Amino acid sequence: MDQKTKDHWNAHLYDGKHAFVSKYGNDLVDLLEPKKDEHILDLGCGTGDLAHRLHKLGVNLIGIDKSENMVEQAKKKYPFIKFLVNDATELHYQNEFNAVFSNATLHWVKPPELALKCIYNSLKPGGRLVAEFGGKGNVQKITNEIIHQLKDLGIEYKPEQCPWYFPSIGEYSTLMEEVGFRVTFAQHFDRPTPLDGENGLRNWIDMFAKSMFDHTSNDIKAALVANVENNLKDEMYKNGTWIADYKRIRVVGYKEE
Repeated sequence: MDQKTKDHWNAHLYDGKHAFVSKYGNDLVDLLEPKKDEHILDLGCGTGDLAHRLHKLGVNLIGIDKSENMVEQAKKKYPFIKFLVNDATELHYQNEFNAVFSNATLHWVKPPELALKCIYNSLKPGGRLVAEFGGKGNVQKITNEIIHQLKDLGIEYKPEQCPWYFPSIGEYSTLMEEVGFRVTFAQHFDRPTPLDGENGLRNWIDMFAKSMFDHTSNDIKAALVANVENNLKDEMYKNGTWIADYKRIRVVGYKEE
């Protein structure tokens, strides 16, 4: 990681309050269909839970993440797995992996074309990319309300403060094809996602949406988040649980031999 880039990821909060990220990724492992002794790159491994599941299936695995905090936590939990700090747009692997597996990561990666090029180069001929991440419309109600509150307080919000890239399947499949992938599967679906506890929404914002509050004081941020909660509660708080408006993309693409 660039030493000038602050690592905002709180690995303990991630494991404690956002374990759903790895839990929902278990279905993606089934889509991957890993075979014993395959060489697999877990791109955006987080704190290592899905990497551990893949390891138990007998694959040769490397887990990478841009966050040093996440990688440090993964190494503590699973010291027998190789974890490295690396950026998806700066991979230097060439024809090394049977598969690249990525859960809940690629919507953080810009520019997406560069990441896809790096992924493609890292795969052996015949290798595959199997990924899930946020798609078009993901958490739109939450982010729209944050932006609305910022503007109500007279705080300038610039599009570049948005940390994510949420494409349609048409848009992303096209990018995949442009770097050489043969896309064999692409799906966009709603996945309403429970957030843990009464403070689930504010914990989610604190974990994932910090850049939307750049140049905002802690006091103003606290007031703003409280307003977001109040305005979304009727629609998104059900039976004591916040339900986030997740929309996901799943894709499978092959590097043709």
